[in-house]
Amino acid sequence: MMDKLYMGIDLGGTNVRAGLVAKGQLLSSASVRIAELRTEGEVIDQICALIGSIGLEDVSGIGIGVPSIVDPVKGIVYDTVNIPSWKEVHLKAILEERFGVPVAINNDANCFALGEQRHGSARGFSTIVGVTIGTGLGAGIVIEGRLFNGTNCGAGEVGNIPYLGSTIEGYASGQYFTTFHGQSGESLLDLALKDDAGALAIFEEYGLHLGKALLTIIYAYDPEMIVLGGSVRQSYPFFEKSMWRALQTSVFPHALAGLRVECSRLKDIALIGAASLVE
Repeated sequence: MMDKLYMGIDLGGTNVRAGLVAKGQLLSSASVRIAELRTEGEVIDQICALIGSIGLEDVSGIGIGVPSIVDPVKGIVYDTVNIPSWKEVHLKAILEERFGVPVAINNDANCFALGEQRHGSARGFSTIVGVTIGTGLGAGIVIEGRLFNGTNCGAGEVGNIPYLGSTIEGYASGQYFTTFHGQSGESLLDLALKDDAGALAIFEEYGLHLGKALLTIIYAYDPEMIVLGGSVRQSYPFFEKSMWRALQTSVFPHALAGLRVECSRLKDIALIGAASLVE
């Protein structure tokens, strides 16, 4: 018997990527660039054309991750990052009418967490948090094997919590490097790989801030595991020790005894996680 086939779609700020997934493995994918000033309907047509180019033969459902707030029950997408025309898009209804298969939509950080719990580093753990760290900081929560959205699909938005006169995101994402040190995380990584003392000190300080951000997550959700994703995780060896030093300041040290923190190892987690919405 053939394994069930699903389509995962990752709607980024500038590109939309789609792929066929079976048993947590990406079989094929394609992508298209989205013009920033396209109308709502034009972007939808681009997505539909991409779906059509891959094909839906034997596909049991479509899962979509978007960088925005979502009504996951009705499948309505609100105020999508970097697509100004998408203010309130009834995407689930539109795609189900066009393609005749079930469609599920959720926030991209939630898709990341679900994909990691079902098929990635957190497989076998029931309560986990997936933290995406790039130009921003987002988190998805899986509690007892089920994705936890919150009332408005906003659970896990810890990046917006006030911190040191700014927000957690301002200190624990890639924004920290550009705002406080005038360099990108990528350029600092290149320097750190050459044992540059200044870059190494910056990553050590960053790890302290990230550790405090993770403490907030631990106090709120008490997970078995935290999985780090996004571009900043590439620098993990340079901030891992200071991150753990910050974690050790927890007022509940027993909660840290079995906690695991790992970086995502799945290259295509965005598509695999989105497909997990309809498994």
